[in-house]
Amino acid sequence: MQTAAILAGGQARRLGGRDKSQILVGGRTILARQLDVLREVADRIIIVSNDPSRYDSTGVPAVADVLPGTGSLGGIYTALTVATGRVLVVACDMPFLTATFLALVWDVGAEADIAVPRAEDGYHPLCACYAQACVAPLRRRLEAGTLKVVDLLNDVRVQEIGPAEIAAFDPDGLLLLNVNTPGDLARAERGRLERP
Repeated sequence: MQTAAILAGGQARRLGGRDKSQILVGGRTILARQLDVLREVADRIIIVSNDPSRYDSTGVPAVADVLPGTGSLGGIYTALTVATGRVLVVACDMPFLTATFLALVWDVGAEADIAVPRAEDGYHPLCACYAQACVAPLRRRLEAGTLKVVDLLNDVRVQEIGPAEIAAFDPDGLLLLNVNTPGDLARAERGRLERP
């Protein structure tokens, strides 16, 4: 079963604590946009959140963080513990993901413990495919309090999706945009208007 997990537990400090999944881009929430795309590539979708009740109306199961207060790393761990196989993980603030790109990430994930995009600005571990082999390394990092997600790449077999591969799916440079700041949101709105 192909499982996708949307990580929606962040505090969004740079956006005044707003629920980033509910931000509107082009008149639709980022969450609605993501659900449409993920339904094309996954048999099962879950939302991982520190407050699952916020997502009762989505029709998608929401699960609480197994280890609250451990950030995105804990969200990935939670997703893997409730799934039986690999999990395609996406952050809830990425409005421009496409089914074709996520299908590539999923396919590349068959060859490694983590399949992760590496764009010009670095790794994007919150749009990646994680295998069950990551559970033990994740647990060790969580117990040690070393919560930086990208550091997990040192502990497992990684298959990168490099800039040239990404570019084929990203003509306008918005594919991996995270809406973390008001400036990011403005860029998302501009990009949506500029797209054909």
